[in-house]
Amino acid sequence: MKIPIFRSYGTWAILLAAGAALAGCTAFAGGPRGNAQVPAPAKEVELERYLGRWYELARYDNRFERGCEGVTAEYRQRDDGYIGVRNTCRQGGLDGPARESEGRAKVVAHSGGAKLKVSFWGPFFIGDYWVLDHADDYSWSIVGEPSGRFLWILTRDARPSAALADMLYERAGSLGYETSLLRRTVQ
Repeated sequence: MKIPIFRSYGTWAILLAAGAALAGCTAFAGGPRGNAQVPAPAKEVELERYLGRWYELARYDNRFERGCEGVTAEYRQRDDGYIGVRNTCRQGGLDGPARESEGRAKVVAHSGGAKLKVSFWGPFFIGDYWVLDHADDYSWSIVGEPSGRFLWILTRDARPSAALADMLYERAGSLGYETSLLRRTVQ
């Protein structure tokens, strides 16, 4: 069976435009806006210290994590200058099948390392990833993006203390986020 090859530049232009339009729609698709005035990141990020495994404490629910528990994110430096990103979740509960997404990220210039562009589906599906705040020892971070529709609270410990969890919810609230929209992740 032969696979058709597009030779017309017009066809490629249409495909690229459609991909860009779809990427724009998915970038802003999501739940209700939980923060109409997303703040700039509070601190610079030392990439070497941010790399490694993070556990999702809570998130704004979104379609690409629907039904996910036991969510982790792992960041590693790649040889090509990008940051490798692997997100893993257990579908339907902690005993459910693992689902992984592999992507790559690039630090945005002049952002102090706190703003990244992340892609899981090629060059047309690129999203913003802003480390809005983090602990000085990189034991927790609060991550969002400019639309205010996505928010993640991450910790290095799968089950942080109640005091730390409460403090992180309060910190997200002080950044202007509606904390009642947060969904606690089972770890």
